[in-house]
Amino acid sequence: MPKNLVIVESPAKANTIKKYLGSGFEVLSSMGHIRAIAKKSKAGGDAIDVKAGFATSYEVDPDKRKTISALKKAASGKEVWLATDEDREGEGIAWHLCEVLKLDPASTKRIVFHEITKDAIESAVKNPRLLDMDLVRAQQARQILDRIVGFELSAVVWKKVPGGKSAGRVQSPAVRLLVEREREIGTFGGIASFKVVVIFSVDGADIKAELPSKFDTESKAQAFLESLIGATFTIADVTTSPSTRNPGPPFTTSTLQQEANSRLGFSTKATMSSAQKLYQEGKITYMRTDSVNLSSQALAQMEKYIKSEYGQSYHQQRTFKTKSSGAQEAHEAIRPTDFAQQVASGDSYNQKLYQLIRSRALASQMAPAKLEKTTIVINISKNDATLVAKGEIIVFDGFLKVYGANKKVDDILPAVKAGDSLNYVTATAKQVFARPPARYSEGSLVKKLEELGIGRPSTYATIIDTIQLRGYAIRGEDEGTPRDTIVLTLQGDELKRTIVQEKTGSDRGKLVPTPSGEVVSDFLTRHFDRVVDYDFTAKAEQEFDLIADGKLQRNKMLEDFYVPFHKLIEKSSKIKRRDAAQSREIGKDPKTGKPIIARFGRYGPMLQMGLTEDETDKPRFAPMPAGVKIETVTLEQALEMFKLPRTVGKTKDGQDIMANTGRFGPYIQVDKLFVSIKPLDPQTITIQKALELYDAKLIQEAEKNIADFGDGVKVLNGRYGPYITDGKKNAKIPKGTKPQSVTHEQAKKILASAPTKTKSHGKKKY
Repeated sequence: MPKNLVIVESPAKANTIKKYLGSGFEVLSSMGHIRAIAKKSKAGGDAIDVKAGFATSYEVDPDKRKTISALKKAASGKEVWLATDEDREGEGIAWHLCEVLKLDPASTKRIVFHEITKDAIESAVKNPRLLDMDLVRAQQARQILDRIVGFELSAVVWKKVPGGKSAGRVQSPAVRLLVEREREIGTFGGIASFKVVVIFSVDGADIKAELPSKFDTESKAQAFLESLIGATFTIADVTTSPSTRNPGPPFTTSTLQQEANSRLGFSTKATMSSAQKLYQEGKITYMRTDSVNLSSQALAQMEKYIKSEYGQSYHQQRTFKTKSSGAQEAHEAIRPTDFAQQVASGDSYNQKLYQLIRSRALASQMAPAKLEKTTIVINISKNDATLVAKGEIIVFDGFLKVYGANKKVDDILPAVKAGDSLNYVTATAKQVFARPPARYSEGSLVKKLEELGIGRPSTYATIIDTIQLRGYAIRGEDEGTPRDTIVLTLQGDELKRTIVQEKTGSDRGKLVPTPSGEVVSDFLTRHFDRVVDYDFTAKAEQEFDLIADGKLQRNKMLEDFYVPFHKLIEKSSKIKRRDAAQSREIGKDPKTGKPIIARFGRYGPMLQMGLTEDETDKPRFAPMPAGVKIETVTLEQALEMFKLPRTVGKTKDGQDIMANTGRFGPYIQVDKLFVSIKPLDPQTITIQKALELYDAKLIQEAEKNIADFGDGVKVLNGRYGPYITDGKKNAKIPKGTKPQSVTHEQAKKILASAPTKTKSHGKKKY
């Protein structure tokens, strides 16, 4: 019988570790966190007693009671080793295990490892330590602060802001970043200019040359092109210079999230989920790290692999310095545990991420790429201006052999020399527009948060996920709107002017703040600027680091934050709800003379005709036009919206088809059936299109409803197959039973015996 019990967080991690420990060890999982801050203290007061030094009441997760019972039973008569993750969160879980299992932190063995390999596990067992209470206090400080701010500030937002749902210490500054960027875009003046490109032909190869400066008007661009008619073109100078490109460091948590988003299109949540699985299976080192260091063993392993696979000339050992002065949990960068292993998972997502991690780590220890840059300057006989052509070729690929070769490099120019004449082919002057600041993607938001010192890389996935769940930001899907672009083309002696359409303003894949996010952010900036201030939020992170290093008392840090914060909470009772909502009178209805107001309501921006104070004649309401904001909507646009709902026509059996816009976008309605018509406009949708969408919806509903027993019990065809529901509870249909053959009585019995769904409680990062 095993004399030792090792406790980790996850079953996957437990299964991997079991392979490396002998028969004297039993390995069990706590299944993540086992306790959380209680809703109330046992005495019925606040779970966090501020006056008693932030004394905190914890409660066992109801779903973990069986797990705890099993751990207590397994721990009886055994020596317990706590092997939770090596970061502050893992240290916090280890402390909770000590509390619940009645273990003495002063004697219980604590082991940590950066990778789940045989050598790492054996080394950890030989070198156990005790619980680090400074790390525990830092984790507690973050959790307590987030709980206090979340509870007290969210209550104010919920009461005072229409549509407001929550606020958070780190969540709210992140939303503020999105809102400020959106307003930068809204006020950006798109200045147009004309860019000139001339194509020459040399022995069948093209040289693409550009005029270094742009023209601010079409007439100037046209005059320049006309000056090229009959001109001769001569090469004035050719310069060639060598250059090198060096690889970046291996991944930290933050850079992995950024690169996985830009290269693979992974969300931060998906990236961390895949990385967690790869770590637990022993394929990569710990995925929550601020460090770019690599162990001597890893460096030796990479050197051997690179020289064997690519040759001596491709290897170059490097060390990288971690930029962040406040780097914590910094043991080693993210890398494979075995560089020779090219396939680490049968799951395509996990494998793509593994390949990214492996390639980046290998590249960091490879020789720089050697490039050759060529610049050609071209004179124009009838003009003092010069044209410039640039090219770049790879002389030696170096690290590009494994990482980064998808970037355009091989733009080879034909061999020419000074004094050579060039054959002109065509010249164009195309209208180009200055680009507004780019909206944040998940990756670029992570980069910005890290630059500002807001949150920690291990918290970014939760932050970004939360602001979307709360409805404060959405992932954009708009491909952009067409914009006319002028193109002047000189072919021979003939100058043509054409108009082409190009899309602009695409937000696809970007994080776009919603009206609700803007209103809540404005409210917090106006009344709780200290909480959403970037520097102040970053200062809290630095103080967590000081607590972890034993240089700052936990309670002093909490008190210094809480006292001024709570004064703002108390002061907020004087804020009137109507003052928190955006509102703007945009004009009067020409028929009734009533004011038309654009304002923010419970479900977002809306239009109101008339005043709520008028008891004799209640106001009318209409939705805001799509893509229009409270501060930009015009009277003409608003009047059109009050014409809705619009009768589009009738169905084949004579029922009215009404078009309107609601909380979830534009739709048509036939009796009680609603059909989304996105992205069509309810004011212009044709009867033909409406009937087409209505018929498709009828087919979909017919396929969905397998049986309806009339008392709310139905057999439906869902996303994951047929199931039974009564509107409150869902149940799977037993294997071997045809959905069409289920009777009313069978359906009720299956529902009654189905388990009640409970919430899952995994490991959370604060």
